[in-house]
Amino acid sequence: MSGKRLKRKKLHRKLFTKNRLVILNEDTFEETFSLKLTLMNVFVVATLGAIFLIAVTTFIIAFTPLREYIPGYSSSQLKKDATELALKSDSLTAALKKNEAYIQSIQKVLNGQLDYAKFNKDSILASVTDTIQKVDLSPSKEELELRAEVEKEDKKAQQMASKKKKK
Repeated sequence: MSGKRLKRKKLHRKLFTKNRLVILNEDTFEETFSLKLTLMNVFVVATLGAIFLIAVTTFIIAFTPLREYIPGYSSSQLKKDATELALKSDSLTAALKKNEAYIQSIQKVLNGQLDYAKFNKDSILASVTDTIQKVDLSPSKEELELRAEVEKEDKKAQQMASKKKKK
């Protein structure tokens, strides 16, 4: 135990022993600057300086256009253009499907597979578009019962609140 205590005291003495940093003029040996330092002060200042540099660098990279030069980051204009192009390609794909269906139906008419009187461009285009399936949204018996029960509880709560206000 005393060995550990001696090591701690020795480390403490090294960290907190005051030293003087002196800067001299080499020609005249005149002291231009002097500073009292401890090893602990040097560690603290170096650590704080490193943290400050990391924070400033992170801030510059995160909040300036400089981040576009880092691999993996893309510019906001590039993201906007990509979104617009994706929307355009989707609409062009839908238009292409409609045109292909129209051309196939015209080919059927020209080949004589369909009667000309039955040919309707709108019905062909309507058959290509996707329709949303209808869903039954009417409430079930259990749901109606639950609604009635909740409504009764709300009325009771309102009556109790009005009685408390009167008192």
